[in-house]
Amino acid sequence: MKNVIVDTGRKRYPIYIKAGASDATGSLAAEITGITKALLITDDNVDRMYSRRIIDSLEGEGFSLSKCVILNGEGSKNIENYIKILTALSKNKISRNDTVFALGGGMVGDIAGFAAATYLRGIRFVQIPTTLLAMVDSSAGGKTAINFDSGKNQIGAFFQPDLVICDPDFISSLPDEIFRDGCAEVIKYGVIADGRLFKMLKGPAMRQMEGIIERCLMIKSRLVYEDEFDLGRRQLLNFGHTFGHAIEKCSNYSVTHGKAVAVGMVMAAAAAEVLGICSSDCYRDIKEMVSAFGLPCKTDIAEGELFDAMFSDKKRSLKEITLVLPEEIGRCILKKIPVAELGSFVRFAMKDKEMTSAYRSCFS
Repeated sequence: MKNVIVDTGRKRYPIYIKAGASDATGSLAAEITGITKALLITDDNVDRMYSRRIIDSLEGEGFSLSKCVILNGEGSKNIENYIKILTALSKNKISRNDTVFALGGGMVGDIAGFAAATYLRGIRFVQIPTTLLAMVDSSAGGKTAINFDSGKNQIGAFFQPDLVICDPDFISSLPDEIFRDGCAEVIKYGVIADGRLFKMLKGPAMRQMEGIIERCLMIKSRLVYEDEFDLGRRQLLNFGHTFGHAIEKCSNYSVTHGKAVAVGMVMAAAAAEVLGICSSDCYRDIKEMVSAFGLPCKTDIAEGELFDAMFSDKKRSLKEITLVLPEEIGRCILKKIPVAELGSFVRFAMKDKEMTSAYRSCFS
């Protein structure tokens, strides 16, 4: 079993990666949390497929289990379902010594983690991600949140889990569309920090899945160690996300996170090429890799709508916003853009190859 350790300096926890690892959820959790009362939080799709497996494993070790099911989809990551989870925690008399288990994709992990962070000022929390996207990204690192009218993840907390169990067997049953969403995040890791990982994606991804997940999580664990609260280098993990979150919001979340990030990465690379930060080869490699996984490279959302959504981004300060731009495959930089110039940046990021060097002076 592969094992990645996340160490924030304040907290240290393991991520286990192995096909079939979810069958050992009870024993793996018992070693970390002890045998406790627990609430399993999942969505209706995952509940039908996998809850019984996890419940049997936990109850087999002696956990006393209750379950809370919410509808699948990003639209469920809202205040109403947050309150529903808090109500379930209270009704089942979950104490600070007990445990929340999140079984599902990023939406479930985010809202369950936020509930665990805020109920009784924080209780034990275990992530069991069922999608590639959640395995390589949202299940580790401690970002928990719900969406709000002003945008994605506007209400949240940094709250590290006690344990993450990544079972690649879940991935084989994913619809192609959801699998491709996860591939967008894997491409991101290759671009920001690991040229070898980027090259691995040119081969059959499923045959290398445990290794791919491990490499992604090693990168994330290193950045979380350096910058747990996302004030510096951890922001590299936002490559494609500032544009991507704006696309999600403008589409009322009908565009999935992975697809939105894919477009966001291509837009960021296109802008970086115009600014002379990366070469045309780098831009082309990113765009071709995105296309190779059946992910979109463009959006039909109007420039003005994207600008408005980016303007409300939680990472924006009063005068500037930090964007992640590639220098080459395996290395990105953090570029502070004045808010007053954000509209121009959005325009030439969307114009793709029609952009001209005349814009460069604005951002030199």
